[in-house]
Amino acid sequence: MIGKLLRENNIVAGLLTVVRIYLGWAWMTAGWGKITGGFDASGFLKGAVANPVTGPDGSPVYSGWVSFLDSFAVPNAGLFSPLVAWGELLVGLGLILGCLTTAAAFFALVMNFSFMLSGTVSHNPTDILMGVFIAAAGYNAGKYGLDRYVLPYLRKLLRKSRNKESHIIPT
Repeated sequence: MIGKLLRENNIVAGLLTVVRIYLGWAWMTAGWGKITGGFDASGFLKGAVANPVTGPDGSPVYSGWVSFLDSFAVPNAGLFSPLVAWGELLVGLGLILGCLTTAAAFFALVMNFSFMLSGTVSHNPTDILMGVFIAAAGYNAGKYGLDRYVLPYLRKLLRKSRNKESHIIPT
């Protein structure tokens, strides 16, 4: 019932448009600030490894995540810095414009969970909640945006591609 409401109701589409523009603005400005401000993720990554989220007994709760950060992310901070900055900017633009909205919401969720696993709470829980509603609504979340034009065009291209492949005769 809620899924149908999220995916088909025009009033909900309008409300989700407001939510996605609000959330998109937050992502876009955060990404732009990092791109223009010379963002370096190494300090954040090292801090997440040095001060992991711990349980009542003092042991790391997300030890696999901490191992990933320590063994892969910290040594490759030069790769992660632009990925985070440009990822935030592109997620924001996708949400604001309503273009590939579900994909933008998915990647927003991935980044929010990554930040939370690294020990940063901030506004991530509310961002996750908004992102879940946007992702669950699918096309309806981008109905009043570029998805109205982009998704049918991509479907048409996909159908053409499939038709061409089905006409290929193996030799």
